[in-house]
Amino acid sequence: MKKLMSVFTCVLVSSLPLAADDAAAGKAAYIKACKSCHGPDGAGNPAVAKMMKVEMKPLGSKEIQAKSDEDLKEVIKKGAGKMKPITSLSDDQASAVVAFIRTLKQ
Repeated sequence: MKKLMSVFTCVLVSSLPLAADDAAAGKAAYIKACKSCHGPDGAGNPAVAKMMKVEMKPLGSKEIQAKSDEDLKEVIKKGAGKMKPITSLSDDQASAVVAFIRTLKQ
């Protein structure tokens, strides 16, 4: 049992930096593909929202944060409403962007 717990702890601890790495990679991808519309902090670009006649909910808001990772990734890859799909991101990059979006939680 101790050996099993030791292995589990090692796996858990070794996966923690990966999540941080995913968020860091996601931030880089976000800056390139998302920042112009969603702003550097995910609060939204008011000029873009006005031009498109939409309300951009902050990415750190409870409403956005309540979405599953898969739902967020689908919006990134397929678009939603007036948001067009972000085809420049790979699946891994889209997942990393989701990890970054999770860091914006308010």
